[in-house]
Amino acid sequence: MRVRKYTILLASALLIACSDDNPIDGSRDHTGRGKLTTAQEHDGQDHAIGNSASHWRGIAIRPESRCSPYDRSDYRYSQLVELAIIEELGGIYSPYTERCFASRGETDIEHIVALSEAHDSGLCAAPDSTRRAFAADPLNLTLASPELNRDHKQHYDGAEWLPPINKCWFAQRIVAVRQKYGLTIDRREAEALERILAACSSVEMEFMDCASEVSEVRLASSDALSEFYDNWKPGDPPPEVALASSDALSEYDDDGNGRITCAEARRHGIAPVPRNHPAYPFMNDGDGDGIVCE
Repeated sequence: MRVRKYTILLASALLIACSDDNPIDGSRDHTGRGKLTTAQEHDGQDHAIGNSASHWRGIAIRPESRCSPYDRSDYRYSQLVELAIIEELGGIYSPYTERCFASRGETDIEHIVALSEAHDSGLCAAPDSTRRAFAADPLNLTLASPELNRDHKQHYDGAEWLPPINKCWFAQRIVAVRQKYGLTIDRREAEALERILAACSSVEMEFMDCASEVSEVRLASSDALSEFYDNWKPGDPPPEVALASSDALSEYDDDGNGRITCAEARRHGIAPVPRNHPAYPFMNDGDGDGIVCE
């Protein structure tokens, strides 16, 4: 009798676990949409590493974790990436507000997944080359006005801030960036983005025609930069210096390390260095105001 009782209990438990109506997070999703699911991770062998790792659209759902200190200088990048952004947008344009700008000096380079957010989502354990490549990857970059970037978007994630326009494109870009770099996502953001994406008929960006502006900044290096990042994978070195003209480096980079410091700029009498100076792409504009070594 005892054996039969345990057999019945085991069968009942299996029926409950396999039921499509089971409300737990691991219930099956027959729609093919991005429902939160419970998945097992494997190490390539026959045994499971764990059975409680939740995933959404191929992204692991985990709380944010700062496994190493965040240092903004670990995510430095050349201002040349702005050329690739403008090339993609077709002008000096912000998809967040559908606003065109008269010059590059009126915009900030904006990280869709903020640098500190990415750091706490897995890049805290990544090598420097991956952090720098992430910071300069056009997949995660767009343009925004300084007031929107610094006063509103800031470091917030997709559950905390959404653009007034192009929400579907924005949500899908977050997904694509996290997938590319193996970043995790917290449950609140995953649920917020799924609500957006589930209602989207398209995730394409709505463009404003700013074509008259692009001739000012169109350079061959922007095409090369975009092509490089289309084929980039974590572990590859960032290409900023290789893709840039070496004229400024040969003139101002005294120690030959591929960067120009404020000490070198002052030594050559070019400080403060504005955004349109040939040396600027090789310098660190920490406050993003378009002027280095004020």
